[in-house]
Amino acid sequence: MRMIRRKILGALAALPMLGLLPHGVQAQDKIVLGEINSYTRLPAFTEPYKKGWTLAVEEINAAGGINGAMLEVISRDDTGDPATAIRIAEELTTKEGAVMLFGTFLSNIGLAVADFAKQKEVLFLASEPLSDAIVWSKGNKYTYRLRPSTHMQAAMLAEQAAKLGKKRWATVAPNYAYGKDAVAAFKAELTKLQPDVEWVEEQWPPVFKIDAGSTVRALEAAKPDAIYNVTFGGDLAKFVREGSLRFLFEDRAVVSLLTGEPEYLDPLGGEAPEGWIVTGYPAVQIETEEHMAFMEAYEARWGEVPKTGSIVGYNSVLAIKAALEKAGSTDTEALLAAMEGLEVPTSPTGPFMFRAADHQSTMGAYVGLTAREDGRGHMVDWSYADGADYLPSEEDAAKMRPAE
Repeated sequence: MRMIRRKILGALAALPMLGLLPHGVQAQDKIVLGEINSYTRLPAFTEPYKKGWTLAVEEINAAGGINGAMLEVISRDDTGDPATAIRIAEELTTKEGAVMLFGTFLSNIGLAVADFAKQKEVLFLASEPLSDAIVWSKGNKYTYRLRPSTHMQAAMLAEQAAKLGKKRWATVAPNYAYGKDAVAAFKAELTKLQPDVEWVEEQWPPVFKIDAGSTVRALEAAKPDAIYNVTFGGDLAKFVREGSLRFLFEDRAVVSLLTGEPEYLDPLGGEAPEGWIVTGYPAVQIETEEHMAFMEAYEARWGEVPKTGSIVGYNSVLAIKAALEKAGSTDTEALLAAMEGLEVPTSPTGPFMFRAADHQSTMGAYVGLTAREDGRGHMVDWSYADGADYLPSEEDAAKMRPAE
């Protein structure tokens, strides 16, 4: 009886040690990932994004998971509110057992979750937010970013804008982190390429609340040779409609961030502008083997052509898979070590990696012109711009980050 009693007491004494296992170590046969995004606030982009990451998870699990462990994504809607996003992040990491977080769209929410990741020491892959601050001025050890940044895409567009030889430029952008970064980056890059450029007008409408009439009137009054536009979603539609009615774009060059993305171009229908220089995603025209395989699988699963969000969601999970396999563990420190210089050798957009110096991926973007055919807009004369070609050196980027 004494022997039995000692064994029982020994087993009971060991139970509390289960709570002392390193954060993220899984006793079960699954790996839980926490995902956060503005699904009800921005469904045009986030729903294709969700379909993209769902497809990737299904493919990985069908192939045996990560060393036999199945991926499980617990997804939550932040409703476009940073405070809600922080509450959800807390629940996912403390109650649901998520070993890392990924997602977010709006830059203010991405920055909020990045700060949470720093405070709670959990890995966060910012899939979609574009603000440069996420990897530079407010970058931290625990946050990496997948999508080509504001700076990267602005630099791609500035390269094309410089070829126009236009001197007087006006800008219009939403008045929050993303819009401010987008204008600052474009101005800096175009000025480098064309030192005599003049900036004659800036318009800063509140995001999703543009007064298109007053914005267009102010831009036209400045009589610019060209316009740099950063509006998107419903604001873009209003701006295009009002600008067309008032002939703002007549004989005037327009360079427009994100406008070539199907999420924003398709809703314009017959009002889609023609000849704008844009970043975007010409899905049905891309004929690389990797992209065609992805598109075939995506169409078979969802019955529709992928959008930009689809690619971002899919590549997010491919990056997470690569990190988990390289780390050989779900421990946060092991994952952080794996993320430094992590290479994702195969994706629909080609290989990319995460820079150790600033945690930015080198995933690129497509740059081309808008055109209209059969009552809808699409991209023409496009090419893929490798993100690595539009980033500052790792040495310079590291200087822009806070000391840790």
